[in-house]
Amino acid sequence: MTQPIAMSDEVRELRARMRDFIDTVVFPAEHELERDAEANVHEGTGLPLELYVAAKAHGDDTSQGVRGPGTDGAARRASGRMGELKAEAKRRGLWALGHPKSIGGGGLPFMDFVYLNEIIGRSEYGQFAVGSVSMQDSIMLDLYASPAQRERFLQPLVAGDVYPSVGLTEPEVAGSDPTLMQTTARLDGDEWVIDGHKWFTSGASRAAFTTVFAKTDPEAPKHLQFSSIIVPTDTPGYLIKRAVPTMGHVGGQHCEVVYDHVRVPRTNLLGKRGEGFVISQKRLGPGRIFHCMRWLGQAQRAFELMCERALARYAHGSLLAEKGAIHTMIAESAAEIQAARLMTLDAARVMDTGSEARVEISLIKFHGAKMLHDVIDRAIQVHGALGVTGDRPLERMYREARYGRLYDGPDEVHHMVVARNLLKGYKDRAPWS
Repeated sequence: MTQPIAMSDEVRELRARMRDFIDTVVFPAEHELERDAEANVHEGTGLPLELYVAAKAHGDDTSQGVRGPGTDGAARRASGRMGELKAEAKRRGLWALGHPKSIGGGGLPFMDFVYLNEIIGRSEYGQFAVGSVSMQDSIMLDLYASPAQRERFLQPLVAGDVYPSVGLTEPEVAGSDPTLMQTTARLDGDEWVIDGHKWFTSGASRAAFTTVFAKTDPEAPKHLQFSSIIVPTDTPGYLIKRAVPTMGHVGGQHCEVVYDHVRVPRTNLLGKRGEGFVISQKRLGPGRIFHCMRWLGQAQRAFELMCERALARYAHGSLLAEKGAIHTMIAESAAEIQAARLMTLDAARVMDTGSEARVEISLIKFHGAKMLHDVIDRAIQVHGALGVTGDRPLERMYREARYGRLYDGPDEVHHMVVARNLLKGYKDRAPWS
């Protein structure tokens, strides 16, 4: 029998505190953070100029790309205005609440954090400000990292001292089919030698390390061909070519990276050889529900802005709030947000029982992404021309919403996952069965 989805008084209090922090501290910093993300970048590559300064100090040839910042540079990138927000979150007891206590987090149970993530998602910078942006990587490292890897990579990650990145997608092959991956890693004595080409290694230009997925055993069955290897971003041969412009911006630092005979110690293998596919799914699985919960926060914020505009804007003899077309936009948005929210909470409940929740997660991934886009689109429409200006957060939110139908699996892949699973047993495998 389905158990009711309930929220404890403790979680309600945490949500209220988090709402106050996101709305009153993070919201006012958004313009500055966005400006900082686009400032002091190379005109041709969109990469931070400080990487070129470091390359000159190293005597590097930058014609093919630049090294990443490494630990020291990454620590500097994690400071600044965002560093002030992180310090304030820690002061308020809101830092890394969803991470296990064993790795330095708050130890909040999964369902409790799901409720909290809805509030964190009200700002796209919220997850950075409260330390939850690293949860996909910290979950992965917590499951598979060796003691030495935990000390070197996991502890500073949870503390917010550095950022991670992950190298999965490649420009030459379909990112939705990881079995096509072409990047290779071979053992040469006690070192892995990595060669390949990745892109959308998001945040590589500010990350201390990248967990790269590469083919290590080409003759093995497809699901055992790949391994995951941790590469410090300042390793020679790790060459960041550019920040790929997306929707006209480079602030996301979705980097194109070339691995040119990159050498790292054999001990940098994450997990066992051939476990790369499983490890990648352990990272992506929780991330999908985290995305969907944050999308709810974004959609709710857009809904609030839409209602406020409708109640304040006068045109053609009455307030927008008195017009039937606006009523339809508000009603449809409320219905879609509530439906997506209940679906997402139910998927979280199923995951919390230990199930992989494949159907439930795929349903909310494509349904939630469409909901987010449509609600923000309506909010922009109600705002008129104001909605597409930088005077409102909606144009930025709209850009981010479009990515949702692609990352961590495009809509079409999740449609396939749902249909295949339901067709295997449509009478007893549907979410309502």
